[in-house]
Amino acid sequence: MSDSVADAWNIQKGVIYLNHGSFGPSPTPVLQARQEWIERLEREPMDFLVRQLSDHLDYAADRLAKFVGCSADNLIFVPNATSGMNIVVANTQLEPGDEVLLTDHEYGAVVRIWGKACQRAGATTVTARLPLPMTDRQDVIEAIFERVTPRTRVLVVSHVTSQTAIILPVREICERARQLGIRTVVDGPHAVAMVADRIDSIPCDFYTASCHKWLCAPMGTGFLYVRSHFKQGLQPTTWSWGRSLKGNDPSWKDEFHWTGTFDPTGYLSIPAAIDFLEAYGLKKFREQTHALAQTARNSLSRFGDGTALTADSSNWYGSMVSIPLPSETETSAFPGTMHPLQSWLWEMHQIEVPVIQWKNQLLLRVSCHLYSQPQHLEQLQSALEDWHQK
Repeated sequence: MSDSVADAWNIQKGVIYLNHGSFGPSPTPVLQARQEWIERLEREPMDFLVRQLSDHLDYAADRLAKFVGCSADNLIFVPNATSGMNIVVANTQLEPGDEVLLTDHEYGAVVRIWGKACQRAGATTVTARLPLPMTDRQDVIEAIFERVTPRTRVLVVSHVTSQTAIILPVREICERARQLGIRTVVDGPHAVAMVADRIDSIPCDFYTASCHKWLCAPMGTGFLYVRSHFKQGLQPTTWSWGRSLKGNDPSWKDEFHWTGTFDPTGYLSIPAAIDFLEAYGLKKFREQTHALAQTARNSLSRFGDGTALTADSSNWYGSMVSIPLPSETETSAFPGTMHPLQSWLWEMHQIEVPVIQWKNQLLLRVSCHLYSQPQHLEQLQSALEDWHQK
């Protein structure tokens, strides 16, 4: 692969894109692979969907399973991590008085999904507040398990947190939860490609992730890993024929891989995304993007509030870093509204970077991928100087 790897992306001219953590664009080889799949599908949809698709999906699942470190027979495709989480919730029987434990760094949609499930069942969600700054893995683990009670049925934890961009010690967390008989669900959309951990090294029951983030597969591609104990009888959230259209032997995946007519070309392009990153070198990718995130943390910290969320180490953050902003920075009208600083950075400087209202803090979250350049961070720094002077 050429040293000018950044040229593989067709980022809009004039735009500085530092928000790969929300929506990661695909490089040209992945887009080309998907276009080829689309053309094959459209030339003869009946032959492709009925006779060919199951084999193509099996191949793509096998490649993805090898990449993330699990058996292909434990993995199904889903559109995104949220879809996978909804499947887990739909297959979790909660009783009145049960508790679902999450951390205060969990993604808002995940908190909402489990909150609604608990509300229907008469159960409750419990929040473990993690220590800040995070410098000791054991302190994080203890903060979680201090909130465990005899009523705790499910533990939901992010592999890499969305708002705060922190890598959590999920292996140790899941090991301890299994010893206590607590079902574990790992929310992992930011971990795929960014971190080296294999799923088979994490003793979780479910692991849901998106492939459109750091792996750079097409939008609308993700997966759900299911531990063997939970595969049989797992029910979908959308019901269809529940069998292979080709007439293959029945599989637990049938309910999930055919839920009606859909566009499978995103899933089938995942191997192209894997090929792209592996050709560049996964270790090199991780080191290069972490180095840029570290540069962002160091160079932008003077605009922060003087605190850091974690120790300055790749053990705690990877290709993405969140920097706390001063409390006097103007806040949004309500959580979820685009912050004035984020809007201004886009409107005045064409810089895409999220300013996140997390609890009572504002965070500037910077994402770095292979198309990111040091000068992009310099331009962000210059823009922030303008903001503070206006």
